[in-house]
Amino acid sequence: MSEPGFPSLSQLQVLLTVVDAGSFAAAARRLNRATSAITYAIDNLEAQLGLPLFDRVATRKPELTQAGRAIVAEARTVTHSVDMLRAKVKGLLEGLEAEVSVAVDVMLPTSRLVDALQAFQATFPTVPLRLHVETLGAITQLVSERAAVVGISGPLHVDTTGLERITIGHVEFVPVAAPFHPLARLGAQTPGAARNHIQLVLTDRSKLTEGQDFGVISTKSWRLADLGAKHALLLAGVGWGNMPAAMVQGDLDAGRLVKLDLPEWSESIYPLKALYRTDTPPGPAAQWLIERFKSQI
Repeated sequence: MSEPGFPSLSQLQVLLTVVDAGSFAAAARRLNRATSAITYAIDNLEAQLGLPLFDRVATRKPELTQAGRAIVAEARTVTHSVDMLRAKVKGLLEGLEAEVSVAVDVMLPTSRLVDALQAFQATFPTVPLRLHVETLGAITQLVSERAAVVGISGPLHVDTTGLERITIGHVEFVPVAAPFHPLARLGAQTPGAARNHIQLVLTDRSKLTEGQDFGVISTKSWRLADLGAKHALLLAGVGWGNMPAAMVQGDLDAGRLVKLDLPEWSESIYPLKALYRTDTPPGPAAQWLIERFKSQI
């Protein structure tokens, strides 16, 4: 034959059962069918493909041919894809979302994010997740514009009408600098000393909080849109700045950064809220994700 035929899913499932069970008779028992029906299914499959899948002459038990082993590998891929398709449809019939889009504040500790997403994957394996990592007002903007169904946001001084906000804990901030930075070498600071040195400040890429300052003390500031870049510049001694305590704890322990003693600084708590539009509340998977973040407190 010049072109192979189109094997059915049932034929592929019979093939895999024969391979897994070890014989035609064992496959027949497993599928609750006659042995002759299993033989007939395999014969038809071989005729469809134009290839012998089992060597039934040289051995008493059916042994896969070289071509048969290759076909079995592809058959497992096909049947797995069909299983995933059926699971996806079952989820949709039960009300699960086709996709969950989440926007999280860059200040959210990585350990919390990883914990939530690993558990989400295990609980909802058929629901794809789209993740946005942003700063300040960008999370609220994404939720308001329906680009994300759930947001994990820090404090905002903006109108949040139409948004539900749920407390999911907080992040502690500490002022830090490299050990060779002038502020670090001075130890306990006199009032106003920090104002004379460059403060690295995380800026907002959204229009909602554009121009607003959060925790800015210095009259000299560099605005950065990336927390990783801010961290790198702090380690290089370019300036000082406020950082999530959990993110820099390893640097503090290793002496790569030091905590600054600033008279102007009071304990800084960065509250975190889960938010969503009240007119489009989260579905089962998204609501489960919010509850997971709440359970971490």
